[in-house]
Amino acid sequence: MVKHIVVYKLKEGVDKDEAVKIVANAVEPLVGKIPGLKHMEIRRCFNGCDYALYSEFESRELLESYAVHPLHLEAKTHFHHFIETRTAADYEV
Repeated sequence: MVKHIVVYKLKEGVDKDEAVKIVANAVEPLVGKIPGLKHMEIRRCFNGCDYALYSEFESRELLESYAVHPLHLEAKTHFHHFIETRTAADYEV
C-alpha cells in the first residue's frame, strides 16, 4: 500500500473554506472510479498549510496512473487555478 499526502497553500484572496469544499467535492468521489485508489480525504488545516489531501493506493504504479487518469485531470480543473503551492510526500506501508 502507498500513502500519498499533499499539503497546499492557496492564493491570496481565495475563500479557504469554500476552496476546501470544492476540492473535496471534486476528488473524494474518485474513490471506486479510479483503479487502485482506496481512500481519499481533504481537510482544512489549522496550522501550517491551508488544506491537506490524504489518500491511499494499492501500489506505486497505481498512484502513478492516478496522476494522469482522465477523471483526476478533469477534477483538477475545478480547483487547480487557486493553488499557490503544493508539497507531496509518498511512502509505502
